[in-house]
Amino acid sequence: MIERYTLPVMGRVWSDEHKYELWCRVETLVLEAHAAAGRVPADVVEPVRNAPPPSPERVAEIEETTQHDVIAFLTAWADDTEPRSAAAYVHHGMTSSDLLDTALAVQLTDATDVLLAKADRLVAVLRDHGLAHRDTIKVGRTHGVHAEPDVWGHRVADLAFAAARSRDRLRAARERVGVVAISGAVGTYSLIDPSVEVFVADALGLRPAEASTQVVLRDSISEWVSALAIIATVCEAIALEVRHGQRTEVRELSEAFGSGQKGSSAMPHKKNPIRSERIAGLARVVRAAIVPVMEGIPLWHERDISHSSTERVFLPDAAITTDYLLDLTAGLVENLVVDTARMRANLESTGGLIYTSSVLLELVESGSSREDAYALVQSAAMETWKSGTPFRETLRERASSSGLTLDEARLDEICRPEQYVANLGPLFDRLAALS
Repeated sequence: MIERYTLPVMGRVWSDEHKYELWCRVETLVLEAHAAAGRVPADVVEPVRNAPPPSPERVAEIEETTQHDVIAFLTAWADDTEPRSAAAYVHHGMTSSDLLDTALAVQLTDATDVLLAKADRLVAVLRDHGLAHRDTIKVGRTHGVHAEPDVWGHRVADLAFAAARSRDRLRAARERVGVVAISGAVGTYSLIDPSVEVFVADALGLRPAEASTQVVLRDSISEWVSALAIIATVCEAIALEVRHGQRTEVRELSEAFGSGQKGSSAMPHKKNPIRSERIAGLARVVRAAIVPVMEGIPLWHERDISHSSTERVFLPDAAITTDYLLDLTAGLVENLVVDTARMRANLESTGGLIYTSSVLLELVESGSSREDAYALVQSAAMETWKSGTPFRETLRERASSSGLTLDEARLDEICRPEQYVANLGPLFDRLAALS
């Protein structure tokens, strides 16, 4: 991922420097296990442990000749080992994927821990914002058209629970990608004892793979990427709500606009939802990782490396982008400007059409058939759409022509937006308990 969207902590997780540090750690743990079992001389462990990781530049230089990244790394690290002869026992009984997949598991779990902390923050921000607006009346919309009264906190609560579910999916995916596979050339432990795998897994806080060939099957990594894509798309859902709310014709929501900020190079009046649009664009990047990574599940026999180049691109990019999205989305909600007066004005802008559902039920409960009541209310509503005459007036005219007498006091009660949201208390209790 380009530097523009890379935050420092997550960028470090996926840096070449950190990758080689992890490779050194894994190889050292394997060596320690061998030495403890008496399979290699005990005095080689300390020189290897003390050898600094090779620089990415040195590994790349050697790889130009070897055309093999692990061999290049081992050679460069051996050059840093004193005495160099101790390095002869590094990678003992292993194959490249033992190192690559185990170190990748550490990167994936480390990256997940960063993401989970930010997902917790997003859930908390949405929860608190929703609770703060549990009484902020607005119009609900279906198909983009005014429907019935709602409160802004209800819409936010829906997004908060979605963010929490997404976080929990990622937590479950972390458990499945956190596996160690150190089992040799085709996974048969032919040249390495299974106890080594157990030792390394314990030391890394992970678990041994239930089974592996030369690689770990990529279903769990695909699940992890899918979990990131869902989180990214929930972020986009939040951003889309803001984008719609910031339209000039709506003006109920807006992103914070800082002093000195500019909205357009040509039009000085512009205040655009640039953060929300950035979220929408980057969510596409994360979703785009699903299919390429999933296609790494079917490999030839015990392994091929068709998954390798794909994962070098998409795993870091998906993690780095999701990290950025979570940070950006939490900040968007924390600083969101909510125009409660505009919400109320928009709710009243259709002249009472949003109360047709309650009027319909009131007529039915007063003795009209549903068919007759629906026809009457719809006829009055269509006249309001056409003429702009308030709905209560068109309803009164239609009712009079049909020989019906309306209970005006009762209509005053049912045409009150607060009565539409009176039953949301338990929902906000659940939201308050969300963590």
